[in-house]
Amino acid sequence: MTDRIVIPSEDQNGLNASLAEHFGRAPYYTVVDFDEKGEVSNVKAVPNVSEHAGGVGVAPDHILELKPTAVIVHDMGFKAIDIFKNAGVAVLRSNADTVEKVVAAYKYDTLQELTEGCGHEQHEHHEHHH
Repeated sequence: MTDRIVIPSEDQNGLNASLAEHFGRAPYYTVVDFDEKGEVSNVKAVPNVSEHAGGVGVAPDHILELKPTAVIVHDMGFKAIDIFKNAGVAVLRSNADTVEKVVAAYKYDTLQELTEGCGHEQHEHHEHHH
């Protein structure tokens, strides 16, 4: 089976594209296809057409139409994480600032899974016990 990963990007420079900080507001998504040997076989940028970017619908729904194996992001809201997980798509935390570096990390399987959505961590530890 061949993999396809989707990475939110600031521009359309393919493997040289800079990563966008936030998934839903990325201007583009770089879609990277791998062949059976795990080598990159195709790279394309698709514009973000979700409501954040003036279009319709939410980003995860559009991304799922691309049928990715994984999405690789700096950060993502927990609702979006749930949408992807329920669809069987891995959500991985990016550890680099260009698509090329993230693709390399994906190939060598060094990316961590993203489980917490944006803004969770601040609230967890301040519960008041009466």
